[in-house]
Order: sequence, then structure tokens, then C-alpha cells
Amino acid sequence: MSAGLYTGFIALTGLERIAELRIGRRNLAWSADRGGVEQGRGHWPFMVALHIGLLVGCVAEVWILRPQFQPALGGTMLALALGAQGLRWWCIQTLGPRWNPRVVVVPGLAPVRTGPYRWLRHPNYVAVVLEGIALPLIHGAWWTAMVFTLLNAILLTVRIPCENAALSTLPAPEEK
Repeated sequence: MSAGLYTGFIALTGLERIAELRIGRRNLAWSADRGGVEQGRGHWPFMVALHIGLLVGCVAEVWILRPQFQPALGGTMLALALGAQGLRWWCIQTLGPRWNPRVVVVPGLAPVRTGPYRWLRHPNYVAVVLEGIALPLIHGAWWTAMVFTLLNAILLTVRIPCENAALSTLPAPEEK
């Protein structure tokens, strides 16, 4: 894969993130209309910066350091990145208007326990971790993969407890 083709793939990933933000904005209005409360606003700017940094780092490292594309690694990481995107969109689809990249809960609505939430409490973060490793490694951007993974792990030590606290305010899910 050429650096130019890789840059195009990362640009498409950036457009996908913009689509997510638009969905999140629409869903935030839906939640607010139902008394939804946002929590964790303080870490949101860091999350945005980290995710922008991932995309910029992928492209910058490939153009500046010029790592050699390794087809076996690149193909495997492309499949992993696409799988992570599939998991992310499964989360978005499962939560419907309740999905948001911010931490927003609507009082009175029980937590969702269908789709990937049957097996994992935070499947979207699994997607983020996988993508943070896979996207850079498609074209051998090892530094970006390592730095993002470290900073994301630190951020998740704040984000997941924040989300768990928000979810703890909701009624227990109905047993089926």
C-alpha cells in the first residue's frame, strides 16, 4: 500500500468520525428532550484531541519516517481495523438514539443488554483499543500505535469509571 492510498484510508476514517459526531449531536438532542444528563465533560476535550491525534499521527509518521509497508501485517491490521469499525457500528445500531460519544444517560431508561452489550459492558471501547493498534500498523506506524495505546489506556481509567457511575443511576435491566 502506498503512503498516498494509506492517507486516503485515514481520511475516510476521519470522515466516518465526523459522521459519528453528527449522530452524537442528534442523539444528544434526543436525550436532552427526555431529561438526559451529560457527565464527564472535563475529559471530553482530551478524548477529542487524542482521537484527532491518532489520525494525524498515522499520516505524519508514514510520511515523515517512511516505514516500509509489510503486506502480511498491513493486511491483518486492515482486517482488524475494519472489524473494529463493524463492532463500533454494531454498538451505534444497538443503542440507537441512546448512543453518544459523550457520556449521556436518560433517567429511567434501563441499560441496554442486547447486541454486543450482551457480552461486554463497554464494547465500543474494545473497538477503540483495537482500532488504535490496527489503524497505525496498517502501514507500520509503530510509534503512533504505541503512543495512542498508552494515552488511551490512561484516558479510559477516567472515562470508564465516569460511564459506570452514570450507568449506575439507571434502573436495573429487565431480565428476559
